[in-house]
Amino acid sequence: QVQLVESGGGLVQAGGSLRLSCAASGNIFRPNVMGWYRQAPGKQRELVATITSGANTNYADSVKGRSTISRDNAKNMVFLQMNSLKPEDTAVYYCNLVKFGTKIGYWGQGTQVTVSS
Repeated sequence: QVQLVESGGGLVQAGGSLRLSCAASGNIFRPNVMGWYRQAPGKQRELVATITSGANTNYADSVKGRSTISRDNAKNMVFLQMNSLKPEDTAVYYCNLVKFGTKIGYWGQGTQVTVSS
C-alpha cells in the first residue's frame, strides 16, 4: 500500500500564490509518475500536472505558465507551486502516484484550494 498526504491548501485572493505538498509513504513503486488533479463542485476530476521520476512534466493548458510541479525523489514528495491564482482554480486538489507505464496508482485525501475574487 501507498499513502499520500497533501498539505498547503487554503484560502487566497485572486492573483495570489499557494504551494501544495504531497508526501508519499509505504511500498512506493519506482519508476513512477506523481501528479496533481483537481475537482471543482459539480465537475469531473481533471489533470493539473504530472511529473515522472525522471522529472519530465506535463501541464493542463489551464495552468500552464502559472504553475510549476516539482518533486524530491529522496523524500518521496511532490510539490505544486501555483501563481496568479484565479477563482476558477477553486477545487479540491488531489495528489496521485502511478506506477510508470500502468494504471496502478493511489490517491491522497485531497486539500481544498479556494480563490476569492
